[in-house]
Amino acid sequence: MEMNRNFLIAMALSIMVLVGWQFLVIGPRMDEQQRQNEIAQNEGSLQTPQTPAGSDQDSLTAPSGRESMVPSPNLPQNQSREQVIAGGNRVTIDTPELTGSINLTGARLDDLRLKHYHETVDDSSPTIVLLSPEELPNGYFAEYGLIQPGTGQLVGANTEWQAEDGAELTPDTPVTLTATTESGLTVTRRISVDDNFMFTYEDTVENTGDAAVQVSPYGRIARYSKPEVAAAFVLFEGLLGVFGEEGLDEVSYSDIEDDTRLRQPASSGGGWLGITDKYWATALVPEVGRDFESQFLYRTNGRSHYQTEFVSDPVSIAPGAAASMVNRTFAGAKEVDKINAYEEQLNIRQFGQLIDWGWFYFITRPMFTALDYIYRLVGNFGIAILAVTVILKLIFFPLANKSYKSMARMKTIQPKVMELRERFKDDRQKQQQEMMQLYRSEKINPAAGCWPILIQIPVFFALYKVLYVTIEMRHAPFFGWIQDLAAPDPTSIFNLFGLLPYDVPGILLIGVWPLLMGLTMFIQMRLNPTPPDPTQAMIFTWMPVVFTFMLATFPAGLVIYWTWNNFLSIIQQSVIMKRNGAKIELFDNLRGMFKRKEKPSES
Repeated sequence: MEMNRNFLIAMALSIMVLVGWQFLVIGPRMDEQQRQNEIAQNEGSLQTPQTPAGSDQDSLTAPSGRESMVPSPNLPQNQSREQVIAGGNRVTIDTPELTGSINLTGARLDDLRLKHYHETVDDSSPTIVLLSPEELPNGYFAEYGLIQPGTGQLVGANTEWQAEDGAELTPDTPVTLTATTESGLTVTRRISVDDNFMFTYEDTVENTGDAAVQVSPYGRIARYSKPEVAAAFVLFEGLLGVFGEEGLDEVSYSDIEDDTRLRQPASSGGGWLGITDKYWATALVPEVGRDFESQFLYRTNGRSHYQTEFVSDPVSIAPGAAASMVNRTFAGAKEVDKINAYEEQLNIRQFGQLIDWGWFYFITRPMFTALDYIYRLVGNFGIAILAVTVILKLIFFPLANKSYKSMARMKTIQPKVMELRERFKDDRQKQQQEMMQLYRSEKINPAAGCWPILIQIPVFFALYKVLYVTIEMRHAPFFGWIQDLAAPDPTSIFNLFGLLPYDVPGILLIGVWPLLMGLTMFIQMRLNPTPPDPTQAMIFTWMPVVFTFMLATFPAGLVIYWTWNNFLSIIQQSVIMKRNGAKIELFDNLRGMFKRKEKPSES
């Protein structure tokens, strides 16, 4: 049947996409995880990271006037994170979202934990560590300083700042630091933080000398490690920023290691730059309206590290005068509402692109908005997924309704189709011409049956993107054993869903929801007549099995969506077929599966 052929083409394309996903994304991701684990085991006793073989970066030097921006070659000591932090002079940070401290050597933000995010779904597990001191193997920090063009550092990584005894940085209590440069400038730094993830640095430079001076603020983020698991192609992780009219510029870790190594974005009159992970980010926001130059770097001299940095245009300060400069640092979780609020309230250009919505943002962002809105009403993202599926069904109802009606009418003319095939079985071209004429006379579109599947594919990937990149979905529970909609169903039929006391390999984690998805897909396909062609019939039979194994590795929220969508489609298709007088083939097809096939008689 022409309808079955088109349907098969659509499903075959879907399978190709899923198979490609399995081999190009899921497989490499698992291999990368294993590789990272092996590296961690092998390097557990190392004192220093190794320079990548064949690197030619050791000879790199900082641009003139920016020597202070190169991280010091401090090597990891045999100390824990707590010991390193306790060994410095620090100002405590305590906000509703963050806890940590600022190192008064360099006024460096290098100790930060996220209070409300844990490593696992268990709330007793450790909270997420975002920033750590440079002395550790996973050093990751942000800092601001001042340089004097042509002469070098004024205040920077080695400056010892003074703070009042007992100073603590909270949303209600900013801290004030002071430092005096060798040239006699007095710098007062006021650091404040909001209730979320934005730090504000206001530097006031007082010129007590006899000659005018020029001062340029700079900022940098340095990182000595990469995320533990390499990102899939649907997600960007690495160095990024928005620079003037150039828009978003992204450089992945692998690209800057292998290709660019030194990337110089355009000068800008506004924007931001930083380093992003899947759920977390650290970004510098130079003073709005002040031009700056910026760089993305990967260096291997001393210790391998990734770095984003900027230097603002100089400010001239007359003798006896003072000048103020305001810069900001975002350090925290990429929560959609908060990121969008910063973009709007602080006039940070395209700050919302810190979240990787992808090329199809015009689908993914509305998808998230709908899910988040319903979540705020019902308090469960799983229920929100079910509700959005119903809404999508209603939106596409006219198209799906037309498609199912066409499929129902196709069934009513099957005797005529079979007659034409028999009459013109030796003339394929004539057979196709007569069949198309029959479709036109009956006002049937043989390709209409593909639309329900084709519509579902972009929705499927949009939902996957939302589940994969938005932190709101991380560790979001549904009901029962689904405690993280962004992770695969943790159960498996191969240990009777946990009743048997052993674990199974990841490839055999075929949980309850993937099985329900496969069952609903099987039922939906059995609503249609079994194709007469044996090859097509075999594909129809095994397709739900293939999809069950494929989707078992996908986020549970996605499998729940597909299962619920299948269930709604079964009801919708059955009702439309009945109204149009078409026979529902489900029970006949099920009986036919178990009916003994007669062997051809021997001649």
